Amino acid sequence: MPINVTMPALSPTMEEGNLAKWLVKEGDKVSSGDVIAEIETDKATMEVEAVDEGTVAKIVVPAGSEGVKVNAVIAILAGEGEDASEAASAEAPAGNAKADDAVASQESAGEPEARAPSTASASEGGKSTAPAVSPAPSGEKGSRVFASPLARRIAKDAGVDLASLTGSGPNGRIVKADVEAAAKGGGAKAPASDAKAAPAAGDAGKAPAAAPKGQSDEQIRKLFPDGSYEEIPHDGMRKTIARRLVESKQTVPHFYLSLDCELDALLALRKQLNEAAPTVKTEAGEKPAYKLSVNDMVIKAMALALKAVPDANASWTETAILRHRHADVGVAVAIAGGLITPIIRRADEKTLSTISNEMKDLAKRARSRKLKPEEYQGGTTAVSNLGMFGIKNFSAVINPPHATILAVGAGEERAVVKNGAIEVATVMSVTMSTDHRAVDGALGAELLSAFKGFIEQPMSMLV
Repeated sequence: MPINVTMPALSPTMEEGNLAKWLVKEGDKVSSGDVIAEIETDKATMEVEAVDEGTVAKIVVPAGSEGVKVNAVIAILAGEGEDASEAASAEAPAGNAKADDAVASQESAGEPEARAPSTASASEGGKSTAPAVSPAPSGEKGSRVFASPLARRIAKDAGVDLASLTGSGPNGRIVKADVEAAAKGGGAKAPASDAKAAPAAGDAGKAPAAAPKGQSDEQIRKLFPDGSYEEIPHDGMRKTIARRLVESKQTVPHFYLSLDCELDALLALRKQLNEAAPTVKTEAGEKPAYKLSVNDMVIKAMALALKAVPDANASWTETAILRHRHADVGVAVAIAGGLITPIIRRADEKTLSTISNEMKDLAKRARSRKLKPEEYQGGTTAVSNLGMFGIKNFSAVINPPHATILAVGAGEERAVVKNGAIEVATVMSVTMSTDHRAVDGALGAELLSAFKGFIEQPMSMLV
């Protein structure tokens, strides 16, 4: 019988992904372990291997499809001795509505409106005709409405009741053209109470990417003259960043602690360590085994501070505070279109040279989107450093499940008073954002003071 190839879950939290590329075509034979496709998650592109062997009878979800739900059928294989055409014509399982949603979304986003059926075609007067409105069956108020993710978003912004529309997409799915035609033709509006009580399918448990009472996309566009701007569609990463930032600011009670750290002793030690670095042979010739940066030493200092103040090495849950045994430090890395936070695991136990080399490798693979989910998910704290841009100080947004994040500014020469005399010192300002549910004010102050101690007495990080 036909073998269904489904959208894999590439991480424990993955709910959907983009099918970036097929590496096989219909008619190709595949064996278990063959790489057949590339899947884009919010932060990385990963290869998918075939689990079974057979002949690719049908590609259900085309390359470039976005928002394909985990476990949706994306292709069908014909088993040994089975006719590929018969396998391809086999009826897709009823549970594959989510894969149809992805196809419908791609078609509605990438095709001209003229391709939509007659429900969205122009009438004699040149005006759009709204899709036929079909009354909801009695007793089925809670039944699922099949619509593409894009259609759901547009309907939400326009206040159109999806349950009142007849879809023109594959298998009767409601697509973009249906919703837009309903909005232009005065189609049924969603009751305000229902909009609050029943979120769109797939949105449950997710914070919105914008304030619920803010202006709609269309209202914002009307503020600017046509042709005065360029639209850059959100990719998966941008959507995830927006959702998580809104979730963090709406649910995490932030408070902020700032202080200044003198860097002169740290800079002197860094110079000594780099000059003492042994050389290693590489294909490009000999080079130092490591080259420490100030950020490497900040990572180590933050990890050791968490070990020195273990109560602050925590995460909040609704039933308990998770107190972590190791300090896993995430480091914000800017990449094209957003940022990602690869994690230095057990940074408190690693040498500065190990942290430095590991960070360089993670940053390089982050920029090419080659990180594995376990390399950027989790962690117990994070560091965000904008000092290289000359930023003096800033406040970072906490990245749950972390309870803290350290914002690091530039080191600069400042006048400081020591023993009643003015001297010049290299000073770095840092601000720690803290989740007040897990870390109280005094505990946060203790943690930041411990960090300052390691930065100003850097030899203590070597023992």
